[in-house]
Amino acid sequence: MKAVVYTKYGPPDVLKHVEVDKPVPKDNEVLIKVHTSTVSPMDFRFRQGTTFIARFMTGLLKPKPGVQILGVEFTGEVEAVGKDVRLFKQGDTVYGGGQPGAHAEYICMPEEKVSLKPANINCEEAAGVPFAGTSALYYLKYKADIQAGQKVLINGASGGVGTFAVQLAKYYGTEVTGICSTANLEMVASLGADKVIDYTKEDFTKNGQTYDIILDAVGKRSFSQCKKSLKPGGFYINTVATVPLLLQMLWTSRIGNKKVIFGIPPCTTKEFDILREIIEAGKMKTVIDRTYPLNDIAEAHAYAEKGHARGKVVINVQG
Repeated sequence: MKAVVYTKYGPPDVLKHVEVDKPVPKDNEVLIKVHTSTVSPMDFRFRQGTTFIARFMTGLLKPKPGVQILGVEFTGEVEAVGKDVRLFKQGDTVYGGGQPGAHAEYICMPEEKVSLKPANINCEEAAGVPFAGTSALYYLKYKADIQAGQKVLINGASGGVGTFAVQLAKYYGTEVTGICSTANLEMVASLGADKVIDYTKEDFTKNGQTYDIILDAVGKRSFSQCKKSLKPGGFYINTVATVPLLLQMLWTSRIGNKKVIFGIPPCTTKEFDILREIIEAGKMKTVIDRTYPLNDIAEAHAYAEKGHARGKVVINVQG
């Protein structure tokens, strides 16, 4: 089967198109013919290998064999199932993710990392949901216990995680402020943000407003910068792991009433089912910036890693 691999760290041109063996599902796995995937921040950060945390996960000197095919989100069709699989059958259209491997024609996934695709969106839209949508759900609901009536600020509101976070925060009944560039103000407002701030013209940390939750979906504003903008008992969430962030998380867990949060989203059927219900209720949608064929994946990586994509960068694997 066709796949895109990287066997060394570096710029987008380290990605190579190769033929590899079609995977065979284990007893608890489903074999999926991948229709669409995405280029997520996790994909290009793994490929870059510029941080110790990334290399700790993928290999200190070079990418380990199990992560050489990137792609942590997908939609596709179930082609075969292992003998212990009970939830899915051949022909089901599914979506899922949470582990790399979807930048290929086929992927084997554990049954508990797959769910039926939302019925009211297409495969491209569904492919953008599993990792980014679950990240927003995990941080806002699981970690910060978001409650109706709270004030929530999303920094990077026009990106992949940010667009879902704005919609989920509104779904849970909060007052949402989105931070983005001038070009994306209207789009973020259309997702339900009550207030939208252009970061090129105003610094939200200096306007005197305070929030119950600040979610930095792009890793651009530190806890020290945001601390005064948090209410007592508030949560600062950053989706980009750094050593200082992890140390601050440990420190604030013991001292003070403003907490730093980081974690690894679980990405299981439970989360995908929750997101599917919200999507099918018409309360959340995927924002797609660009779609690329698998043959142009290096170009897709180059675009995504600039950090200015509106929503998701989608990869059409079969087309």
